[in-house]
Amino acid sequence: MLEMRNVAKMVGGEYHIHPTNLALDRGSLNVLLGPTLSGKTSLMRLMAGLDRPTSGSVYFDGADVTGVAVQKRNVAMVYQQFINYPALTVYENIASPMRIAGKDATTIDREVRKAAELLRLTPYLDRTPLNLSGGQQQRTALARALVKNASLVLMDEPLANLDYKLREELREELPKIFAQSGAIFVYATTEPSEALLLGGNTATLSEGRITQFGPTIEVYRRPADLVTAKTFADPPLNFIDVVKSGGSFQYLGTDSLAVPSHLSSVPDGPVTIAFHPHHLGLTAQTGNAARLKAQTQISEITGSESFVHMHYNGVRWVMLAPGIHDIDPDTEIELFLDTRHLMAFGTDGRAIAAAA
Repeated sequence: MLEMRNVAKMVGGEYHIHPTNLALDRGSLNVLLGPTLSGKTSLMRLMAGLDRPTSGSVYFDGADVTGVAVQKRNVAMVYQQFINYPALTVYENIASPMRIAGKDATTIDREVRKAAELLRLTPYLDRTPLNLSGGQQQRTALARALVKNASLVLMDEPLANLDYKLREELREELPKIFAQSGAIFVYATTEPSEALLLGGNTATLSEGRITQFGPTIEVYRRPADLVTAKTFADPPLNFIDVVKSGGSFQYLGTDSLAVPSHLSSVPDGPVTIAFHPHHLGLTAQTGNAARLKAQTQISEITGSESFVHMHYNGVRWVMLAPGIHDIDPDTEIELFLDTRHLMAFGTDGRAIAAAA
């Protein structure tokens, strides 16, 4: 088990990582999810021993490793910007950690070829990295981490440079591979969809703080606060400040929205209601849909889906709708909101009620 006990990192008098407590079990997949500069890489550097915390301690299997250098820890790291030995062949790049560990030639050859087959590198084993594509170089770095048989595997957006098909395959295979080895697997990403695809556990980060940690689907469905809900939303979360009064949410003095049954226990008073863009539609999918009108800004068509940006009562929303919807700017459109998926947050940002 990897434990971070009240670990903090300060640089120039400012917190890069606020005091953090986190426990990761062996054989577990753990996603660090947050935007750029939220603290994901800084947190992984503390886990690895590349940086020493300003305060707090890091424990591995009950032993304090806070001051232990990364070279003395059984850690493997893969970054978005792949790092390989340019003078060595792909075979020797992959074999290098096993040679350092003193493995015999038969074991090295078996493990190198096994990793190369998994990562589609077999035809390139005699090439040097400079004669590979970017994706092939990244796969070489992944293969080297795989054969190291590390206790802690840290991956900082490692699939960003790969093509879509291979990225999807590796998202499925990598967690299984490292889980079988008993390693602690930590994977940093800016993409909520990637966290959901990987599963396992997710820690959401914002400005150097872990806002929530738990099973990925639970963090997504039951965010502890509005910051977590926004972090776990792409396209951005839609929200609006309202006042609950009995059976309705009031906003702008006159407009109102009926309170769905799962939010009936929310106390009267100011509240923020929020929902994901795919819970807005141009047609009513259920009998729970509320009819709304909004002013369009721009439509983005991705092929099978359309992102329609709009203003609703002075608030910017986005709708993710299946199909092609090329709607002119400044057009008033009718929308349907599936109110079963509304979340409620208090004025302090803490969650009051999750979606149904």
